[in-house]
Amino acid sequence: MSPAAPDLDLLRSSAAALRAAFFAGEVSATDMVSAAASAAADDRLGAYLTVDAEAATVEARQTDEVRAMLRRTGGLRELTGTHPLLGLPTAFKDLVKVAGMPTTFGTAALDHPVAAADDPLPRRVHRGGAISVGKTQVPEFGLPCYSENRIGAPARNPLDPARTAGGSTGGGAAAVASGMLPFAPGSDGGGSVRIPAAACGLVGLKPGRRRMPDDPHRDDVRNLMVSGPLARSASDAALLFDVMAGSRFRPTAEGMAEGPSMAAVRRALAEGLPALRVRTTVDAPFSPDLEVPLAEEARRSYGRGAELLRGLGHRVVDADRARGRHRSRLWPEDYHRRFRALWTAGLAASPFTADQEELLEPLTRYFLDLARSRPPEETAAAVGRLQRAARDAESVLGDADLLMTPMLATAPPEIGWFTSLDPAENYEAQCRFTPYSSVINVLGLPAVSVPVLTDAEGLSWSVQLIGRRGSEELLLAVAATMTERS
Repeated sequence: MSPAAPDLDLLRSSAAALRAAFFAGEVSATDMVSAAASAAADDRLGAYLTVDAEAATVEARQTDEVRAMLRRTGGLRELTGTHPLLGLPTAFKDLVKVAGMPTTFGTAALDHPVAAADDPLPRRVHRGGAISVGKTQVPEFGLPCYSENRIGAPARNPLDPARTAGGSTGGGAAAVASGMLPFAPGSDGGGSVRIPAAACGLVGLKPGRRRMPDDPHRDDVRNLMVSGPLARSASDAALLFDVMAGSRFRPTAEGMAEGPSMAAVRRALAEGLPALRVRTTVDAPFSPDLEVPLAEEARRSYGRGAELLRGLGHRVVDADRARGRHRSRLWPEDYHRRFRALWTAGLAASPFTADQEELLEPLTRYFLDLARSRPPEETAAAVGRLQRAARDAESVLGDADLLMTPMLATAPPEIGWFTSLDPAENYEAQCRFTPYSSVINVLGLPAVSVPVLTDAEGLSWSVQLIGRRGSEELLLAVAATMTERS
């Protein structure tokens, strides 16, 4: 085992710093995994549903043996490109299968079988060298924007443990924000990466539809879910994104291979970016069907985001003011009703038994009843209208390179607040809390949540940057310049 570098905090250092220290021989995989597993065993935030420290430790020791052998033979530099995450600990949300661990989907209604093999995304990340220490907390089937269920402790926000960490990658966000992990892969079907990122003060990237090799590639609004990274910085998010995206890592003069997103972030931090045109709006997609009031801090963070962008030399244009008092609709018409139909449609054919349905969360049963009672032609019409909007998705940017919105409308509510509501009220409260996220999944565009403000209570507030198709690297580079550039 290598002695850890004296100034390296294994639970707070960046993924980039841990990676560099590992390949330099200053810290071992066993060091990093032991620290992550110990933190997971002492988890007081409800971040984990499963921890497998024994298996992770065995894998870490094997990784250290490989590193020692390659140091002797001179093959370590090549390994930074073929296995760029080597030795770094991580964890997947419990909606995907990881070999040797149970898969719960956050529900008490189904059995929790131990997976025989990794799903495609965990397989890719593990091939990149990362070591899973456990599975993180999720809401039932990933449906709500808060991570509470009947099978484990709720995922709590490290910035205020009385509050939710968000969802559905709430456990992963709690683990990363608290320092238990350097980063975590997530998935986002209506905001499930960006919402917990914003709640916990992280950078969270939702790639565009069909960008990620291990996600479904149907060009269809029913294909909402995409995989994306959560990290404490855009630089670390870029490292994980490049692996998740299957990007090629190339050697650098400094000796550490990097992927295209990492290179874009590095250049942006060193040289800045060309001037971009950024359109901004607080117009909420759920309006006018739902009133969506913005908290004062949400408006302050929106203003702060615009200020940061202007300070970086970008041209910021207020889309709401430009369209005038009688402005045309920016978002798809009748979005509230149509998205609810789309979001719940897949449950209509769910093969739950009567006994299983009794064990479902009240919100899930409400969604199930909605889906079964809605006439099929109504669902088809809603999906069709949203599909037409998605074909012209980039129209929301107008002639701009990026569109900026607030990320969350209010501070993260306290644990138990959503579940204390009637299911119909619960769903509408979630829409009011996260009014700007789901429409971007419908449109299929990439977006990133960027922390820009810390309030007097220590809570973080973020803005959302939305880009054109294929602009994930640009989004991470802009996020880095807003948050990391001195």
